[in-house]
Amino acid sequence: MTQPLHVVILAAGQGSRMKSALPKVLHKVAGRPMLHHVIGTARSLGATGIHGVIGHGADQVREVTPADDIQWALQTEQLGTGHAVAQALPQLPDDARVLILYGDVPLTRQDTLAHLADQVSDQSIGLLTVRLDNPDGYGRILRDADNKVLAIVEQKDASAEQLAVNEVNTGILAVSARHLKDWLPQLSNSNAQGEYYLTDVISMAVERGIEVKVAHPETEYEVQGVNNRLQLAELERWYQLNEARRLMTEGATLADPARVDVRGPLTIGQDITIDINVVFEGEVTLGDGVSIGPNCLIRNASIAKGAVIEANSVIDGAQVGESAHIGPFARLRPGTELARNTKVGNFVETKKAIVGEGSKINHLSYVGDAELGRDVNVGAGTITCNYDGVNKFQTRIGNGVFVGSNSSLVAPVTIAEGATIGAGSTITRDVEPEELAVARGKQRNIQNWQRPRKQ
Repeated sequence: MTQPLHVVILAAGQGSRMKSALPKVLHKVAGRPMLHHVIGTARSLGATGIHGVIGHGADQVREVTPADDIQWALQTEQLGTGHAVAQALPQLPDDARVLILYGDVPLTRQDTLAHLADQVSDQSIGLLTVRLDNPDGYGRILRDADNKVLAIVEQKDASAEQLAVNEVNTGILAVSARHLKDWLPQLSNSNAQGEYYLTDVISMAVERGIEVKVAHPETEYEVQGVNNRLQLAELERWYQLNEARRLMTEGATLADPARVDVRGPLTIGQDITIDINVVFEGEVTLGDGVSIGPNCLIRNASIAKGAVIEANSVIDGAQVGESAHIGPFARLRPGTELARNTKVGNFVETKKAIVGEGSKINHLSYVGDAELGRDVNVGAGTITCNYDGVNKFQTRIGNGVFVGSNSSLVAPVTIAEGATIGAGSTITRDVEPEELAVARGKQRNIQNWQRPRKQ
């Protein structure tokens, strides 16, 4: 029977080089806290248990990370990585494989970690290493004449010869809980930092005849940690470049792969066109043939086949139907549902609006808390007056209604099928089918009118 996998995530550090009041692991990559990336990967591995070791800003970390499947352990003193892992030991069953990850190393691939975890047995542990052109700052991997791992030496404790080694420790380790419980209490802090190094368990394993099996990531960015905002930005760009490559291989044409940001799960069909400076947040789905113009924000939205989103539009929590046409400068707020062949034009805002097939809201209008039937035409400058300062009310517009420009529809109100609203009207009562409603002051033309003059 396979040993259960438990993941320990070290997330107690302050991150003073970030120059921030926010705990380091809560700084974001691709719109999500780094810690949440690591937790997501742990879940994708099918971990039986996930354990977060927190310290600096512990309450804030817990508050931002609501999750029933995480057991938290508190490291009140920052005494090194070995000491940090020890805080989670009481939560680990003896028969578990333990994968040790870091809350500020957010982008390690699931496949890389699964391969590493597979190295664990009673007679072996797994260590993730990487070769760097510039290994400055990292612990060096020491090997014997047979190329077997002997130990890890931290940079501050390394000799000149050891500093020349370019294979370095990533800190990511897989080991049985039974071995951890034996080795961690034996760690010493007799080193330049005065800390309990987790890396010392490597030499302990070797001394006991336990094989150290090494795995490597596909790229160094997988195991790059974040100590400052420059490194955070570097990881962000690497992540976004990979997302851009994925989109292009799946059928999207990107005007500039360096100017598209994906900050959540993005699912696409074929023949997608995405212009520059488009940002996707949350869960977004794009159907075949969708076209998105420059400078758009798409958040938690579904956009159906053949829809066109023109420049500078915001689509947030909305469903856009097949062959709909949005923008430019349109804003669809949460609860908007557009049927096929609808049009929401420039400087139009919708919220909780259900818009039927073929209906148009072309210019400079606000439609909120409303239901529109098929083939409705809403003229420029129209608003649904849905809020009385305390409560929201519904506007219902039937099939084929024509609403003249600059009209105010004061909810609750129903405009029945085929009705017409005269331009400039303020509608406060229901309008019956096929009626014309005109609600505006009678025009007066005063002859010989003298404009006021300054005294």
